[in-house]
Amino acid sequence: MELENYNEAVSTIKQAILQSQYRAAKLVTGEQLSLYFGIGCYVAANSRKGTWGTGAISRISQQLRKELPGLRGFSEQNIRNMRTFAEFWSSYLNCSPTASNLQLAENKTSIDIDRFSLQKWSPMASEINRDDFLGISFSHHMEILHKTKDIGKILFYIHQTVLHKWDKYDLRDVLKAAEDSDVDAVATNNFMQTLPVNDARKAVGMFKDEYFLDYINVEEIEVEKTDDVDERVVEQAIVRNIKKFIMTFGKDFAFIGNQYHLEMFTEELFPDLLFFNRELNCMVVVELKKGAFKSGYIGQLQTYMRVLDDKIRKPHENPTIGILLCKSADKAFVEYVIRDYNSPMGVATYKTAADMDEKLRQSLPDVEEMRKLLVDNDEIE
Repeated sequence: MELENYNEAVSTIKQAILQSQYRAAKLVTGEQLSLYFGIGCYVAANSRKGTWGTGAISRISQQLRKELPGLRGFSEQNIRNMRTFAEFWSSYLNCSPTASNLQLAENKTSIDIDRFSLQKWSPMASEINRDDFLGISFSHHMEILHKTKDIGKILFYIHQTVLHKWDKYDLRDVLKAAEDSDVDAVATNNFMQTLPVNDARKAVGMFKDEYFLDYINVEEIEVEKTDDVDERVVEQAIVRNIKKFIMTFGKDFAFIGNQYHLEMFTEELFPDLLFFNRELNCMVVVELKKGAFKSGYIGQLQTYMRVLDDKIRKPHENPTIGILLCKSADKAFVEYVIRDYNSPMGVATYKTAADMDEKLRQSLPDVEEMRKLLVDNDEIE
């Protein structure tokens, strides 16, 4: 038998073994979740509106471990977690389309350990990916439920956990990053789907939802006629004040250039602003738009990113991140547009001095007076 044939046979058998192991692990996880859900429903029925006293769960936990030496996963806290798990998911995983949440937890004398069998999987749960739900451990589920009760976010984190094969600690880091970064203050992005966990966490915390560019001359912009010229005015204002822009943008940015010349086949491309970020070890390309967000802008940005990665990026550097800066953007629409893109990108908005509250603007020093003061100081030096 030829060596290549041996290698092919080993590879085929290995793949079958790994697939079988994954299925076995998934079955075990599904059985555990089904058991914990059943116990959680039973505990909820008896402890919430039943006859159990305050210390019942603690005493039950102690007695279980005494009668089943070596039993793990049934501490007082974990039994309470089972109740939390069942109470949350009961409204989404009802076994009968007409059953109420109360009816699901009504049985106080027995436990159904087969809640999640395919035959019993609720038609009410059509929005939930069964494979994803049963594909993560109880610990993963509780990490998510302890951080949010928003069903949309929960399903998102469940799917991302399966997709990226996050262990409990990876997931905890991601949830912590989302918590630390005010969700409404970070750029709408796909970083969690497209970057490794650590880099995604850094990028989420680094880029903001909105930037204040008070040095842009709005009167100059309004004189111009076309969007193309308008954007060039914004770009030139940023370039003239590049130090301020970098300080606004974040730490560890180095400016590479504006209208950076790229060429692919017979096409010439000129992305507005190009930076390098030392913390993320990657280029960051920024595309400026004077008006509101349009879906076509994302395709343009991704083209720049692809060419930069193919022709400019060095072997030790991470893939380029793209940031689209618009005057306005509908966050929900942006999320809808970028969710299927595989390149890491975010969309943010910016404000100029003209967008400031009138009282706040009047409280700031006059620009001409500040400029004169700086010139006088330079002459003294």
